[in-house]
Amino acid sequence: MMKQFWLVALISVPLFAAIAWAQHPILDAVADKVVQKYQQSSCEQLWERKGEPKPEREQELIRLLREDPQMRQEFIDRVAAPIANKMFECGLIP
Repeated sequence: MMKQFWLVALISVPLFAAIAWAQHPILDAVADKVVQKYQQSSCEQLWERKGEPKPEREQELIRLLREDPQMRQEFIDRVAAPIANKMFECGLIP
């Protein structure tokens, strides 16, 4: 009986982790794109883009993140540190 319990537990944990990771594949792709944009942009490019209007798809994502606090938290957890580091390097934040 205990062997069956441990076998089920060993199989279930990675399965649930994989499902949780794949719940928002679009969010994952967008977060990766945002991080990549900041990492590959020069400080001058970031300063220039700061005042530009956002594309329609980006505005849709922002609306979605405003409506879904859990998804917003996941997105911010993924992008906050890389963006903050780049902004600090570029003097965009103190």
